[in-house]
Amino acid sequence: MTHNRKLIKIATAGSVDDGKSTLIGRLLYDTKSLTTDKLEAIEKTSRQRGFDYLDFSLATDGLIAEREQGITIDVAHIYFNTAKTNFVIADTPGHVEYTRNMVTGASTSQVAIILIDARKGVIEQTNRHFFISNLLRLGHVVVAVNKMDLVNYDEDIFLKIKADFEVLVEKSDFKTDQITFIPISALKGENIAKHSELMPWYVGNTLLDHLEVLEPSDLHESTVARFPIQYVTRPRTEAFHDFRGFSGKLYGGSLKVGDEVTVLPSFTESKIKTIHFFDQEYSEALPGASITITLENEVNISRGDMLVKSSELPKSEKQITATICQVNSKPLKVGDKYTLQHGINRVLAKVESIESVIHTDFSGEVPASQLKLNDIGKVNFRLSKPIHFDTYHDNKSNGRFILIDEGSYDTVGVGFID
Repeated sequence: MTHNRKLIKIATAGSVDDGKSTLIGRLLYDTKSLTTDKLEAIEKTSRQRGFDYLDFSLATDGLIAEREQGITIDVAHIYFNTAKTNFVIADTPGHVEYTRNMVTGASTSQVAIILIDARKGVIEQTNRHFFISNLLRLGHVVVAVNKMDLVNYDEDIFLKIKADFEVLVEKSDFKTDQITFIPISALKGENIAKHSELMPWYVGNTLLDHLEVLEPSDLHESTVARFPIQYVTRPRTEAFHDFRGFSGKLYGGSLKVGDEVTVLPSFTESKIKTIHFFDQEYSEALPGASITITLENEVNISRGDMLVKSSELPKSEKQITATICQVNSKPLKVGDKYTLQHGINRVLAKVESIESVIHTDFSGEVPASQLKLNDIGKVNFRLSKPIHFDTYHDNKSNGRFILIDEGSYDTVGVGFID
């Protein structure tokens, strides 16, 4: 079962005025993803403001205006595509108060584009954006050194920023081949879709070319198959009166007809009989596919159960340690009780202890008695019943959860299991 087009999910991060909106607008323009009326509006407004260029930051202005009015676009998702690849950008606000937004936006992304203003270089915000990319185990980071037009396209300035950033890379879990540095001018379109003649010293790919050569398979975090059951399918038709399928989305690795599988939490064993996608049957399903599976024997399965290969069992425990990003203004304290939602499963969770708050500049951890809004810290939980999990490092989809306040039903924290 294959998909013809690649899908690459990108999180953008940058400080205020680093040119993030202009970059996104330029990517939309260069891939012909702007509608005619949107393009005409950009041309008209640019002329009215007396610009001799198109102000591409206007392409995302509607989203920014809504965000400033307090409308809940915390993370805006923007879509564009090239001949070979579909892209989704999770555009997150860059300021420190929005740490939680970046965590939310980047948690489902594979690639981060971290913008740096060539005039300012690596600043505190840069450290935090890269720290979160590292925390969330993104497959690749593009460091886009923007506004090169304002420093006369000076190679030495670019190399100084690259050297400063490489100091951070050494403190992280990233390998050097997972980081790419590209000097750009989003405003002028230099090194976005076409090579810049003004920076002949840069011989690497343009930003779009680089994003196109990334392979989703290289960015996948895991090879172990995890299949949480969303629905039990029993068609009410004569032709399929004894059909009983289990539907959901496959994460991590592939599943094949004949694979020996275990159902969690019952630990019942069976074999995969058929794999369906709409009215088609397949011998194999790849990660990301939404499928229906049937099993060789009658097995009691309900929504919230999980199918895994019998040779790839996850951990099943009632005690977990996790890195938490606090997304609620009410602090998280020892003794607090929450609903922990792991996939489509919900269990009660009690905060046993808080180990530390982690500095987002790679400078280490400090002891803490609580986690405040936008804090990131290490927390130990006791659960009312076991969950079947992997560490976030081993399998992102099965290693993350959210904490829900039992009274208000607000989301309190996002967790990544250690």
